Amino acid sequence: MDRLNPNTTNATPDPALRAVDRDDVVTTGGGATSAFDPWSYRDDAGVAGTNLIGYKVEATDGSIGKIDSDSSEVNASYLVVDTGPWIFGKKVMLPAGTVNHVDHDEQKVFVDRSKDQIKAAPEYDDTINDPSYRDKLGGYYNDTYAATPPGGLR
Repeated sequence: MDRLNPNTTNATPDPALRAVDRDDVVTTGGGATSAFDPWSYRDDAGVAGTNLIGYKVEATDGSIGKIDSDSSEVNASYLVVDTGPWIFGKKVMLPAGTVNHVDHDEQKVFVDRSKDQIKAAPEYDDTINDPSYRDKLGGYYNDTYAATPPGGLR
């Protein structure tokens, strides 16, 4: 699935999309594709039905840690990554939509964000069960999706 193509133009957005998603509808060869959905795994990511806990996570510019926990809830999927000493033991939540693909043989999950983008994300707090945190995090990754350089995606 071609999620971002620098040679395309925006299609007329579907009014049912959230305002933050309307700007991210792209076209490929004349047809609109789906907008970036931070909370759903891509169809071609290779995640379906897999327990990813313990897998290493690779950003576009190197390793960031291991998956500590995950969720496969419909429209609410995410990974919690323990970054270890990389950013002083901080845990980060990565929405499922950032997962580019999974290599099950190597037990690695590849995400389409850089270390700096992940480091700058809103801090993960497992005590917060607030929809506004999810909206804030989803909005952050939606905004960085537009800033992802061509070639950073598979």
